[in-house]
Amino acid sequence: MRDKRFQIAHREALIGVMLVVLNFGIWFGFAYGLGSGDPTEYTFILGFPAWFFYSCIAGTIFMIIAIWLAIKLFFKDISFDEEDKQ
Repeated sequence: MRDKRFQIAHREALIGVMLVVLNFGIWFGFAYGLGSGDPTEYTFILGFPAWFFYSCIAGTIFMIIAIWLAIKLFFKDISFDEEDKQ
């Protein structure tokens, strides 16, 4: 029989990998989607180019919230002590 702790750890690791892929997708999409072209045509938000603001500042804030939600909703507090199997 497989230890339930490993099943939980694998599920939580998969959630972590999905969050990393989401973070990279957001960063890459905004940085290269809005950042291409002539720099003289950039729009600015709070003094930053829009591509930088959305990929680095807003993306980071979004990911902090997404990670917090993932931890609250999907992660479990488990004991690392081995249980006696009697």
